[in-house]
Amino acid sequence: MRDINHFIDGAVFAGASGRFGEVFDPNTGAVQARVQLATAGEVDRAVQAAQNAFEGWSSTNPQRRARVMFDFKRLVEANMNELAELLSSEHGKVIADSKGDIQRGLEVIEFACGIPHALKGEYTQGAGPGIDVYSMRQPLGVVAGITPFNFPAMIPMWMFGVAIAVGNTFVLKPSERDPSVPVRLAELMLEAGAPNGVLNVVHGDKTAVDAILTHPLVHAVSFVGSSDIAHYVYQTGAANHKRVQAMGGAKNHGIVLPDADMDQVIKDLAGAAYGSAGERCMALPVVVPVGKKTADELRERMVAEIPSLRVGVSTDAGAHYGPVVTAQHRERVAGWIEKGVQEGAELVVDGRDFSLQGHEKGYFIGPSLFDHVKPEMSSYQEEIFGPVLQIVRAETFEEALALPSNHQYGNGVAIFTQNGRAARDFAAWVNVGMVGINVPIPVPVAYHTFGGWKRSAFGDINQHGMEGVRFWTKTKTVTARWPDSALEHSDSSFVIPTMR
Repeated sequence: MRDINHFIDGAVFAGASGRFGEVFDPNTGAVQARVQLATAGEVDRAVQAAQNAFEGWSSTNPQRRARVMFDFKRLVEANMNELAELLSSEHGKVIADSKGDIQRGLEVIEFACGIPHALKGEYTQGAGPGIDVYSMRQPLGVVAGITPFNFPAMIPMWMFGVAIAVGNTFVLKPSERDPSVPVRLAELMLEAGAPNGVLNVVHGDKTAVDAILTHPLVHAVSFVGSSDIAHYVYQTGAANHKRVQAMGGAKNHGIVLPDADMDQVIKDLAGAAYGSAGERCMALPVVVPVGKKTADELRERMVAEIPSLRVGVSTDAGAHYGPVVTAQHRERVAGWIEKGVQEGAELVVDGRDFSLQGHEKGYFIGPSLFDHVKPEMSSYQEEIFGPVLQIVRAETFEEALALPSNHQYGNGVAIFTQNGRAARDFAAWVNVGMVGINVPIPVPVAYHTFGGWKRSAFGDINQHGMEGVRFWTKTKTVTARWPDSALEHSDSSFVIPTMR
């Protein structure tokens, strides 16, 4: 059985903790590898390597750092098939979806290739008599990312792409469930020209997380995961004087108005609710049809659509989605389905008994559909994170608007309509961070910014785009005066300086 080791200071590093996590093949249920679980000392080793690399990397001019990003992008593209197959073998998502995972991360790398422009400061000539004022963006130092299992390529690249491009050095703690792709990305970053220690990968559990959050040389931490852990990361990191962005869970809604193109809505719902087995923070697990006629039609057509969905192994090119990541996660999803039944929701389609011939021990679960879900139900309030779609009926636009606005999560929301005024009002009024108008998964492009509201995000600055540049840098403002002559002196002043 192969061991998955850390990657520290430009080389594979076999830890000495004696603790390992099991990495499964979700398609078969078999253990395929074991991953090292770091000690606090091994995290410190990675941080020290990053600290040693920081001075040289941060003093490298932005254009040269951008060239490393260009070469890294080229290498990832050249190794796309290998990376996608590796990702699918550990996560379970189908190959096409794994390639999408990688591609969305690469789009942030493409943004990072333009970092010289993004780092330009501001300048005011003549802000006062002979006085100029200018600002500059400087890197923080050693920074870190803690990433989830559901996007083992995209989210690490969201974080380290911008952080490294602006001049920081990075310690990545990926999910121990599918850790191989992050290590491979670090190897490709080294091949692209990044010096040893610029990108380090340590595997681990809470021990490693706490070591990152409390390490005095780590200046900023980015996190994506569940909301309870995001809150813990935010509180612990902030208490240790770190800049923190911690993205949490979601319960994204799709509002369907009576004038929506129902043909497109059904196709969009199938992909957004069941794609990647529902293991996306931007999945669409709740649909809110407005009016009984709309709800009845949507239900009838979803019942007809679901049998056409193909659940298969990750390498099945015809499969719409594959297994969930672990047996425990499969049981968790099945438990939430049972909870919904107990709470009184109508289980219209039950996917719990799905079994794939020849892969009976794989972590497969079929698509499920609920109707008549009520806002007070815990199965509605909490994130299921599986291939489950819940119908919550609303009588009016205002009632539909209130559902996502009042929910504890505020990551993403979508509205389906042909009414421009309704869409405009919805986008303006809904209390959610990212909005799609006839777009079921409204993940912004890389040069905009990603981030939710309420319990979906802790911290004030979002992921990637210019928000990412701001998060991974600090601003220094310089006020300069150059007298006409060294002999010119002004009298002492005991009042606050002004520019009058």
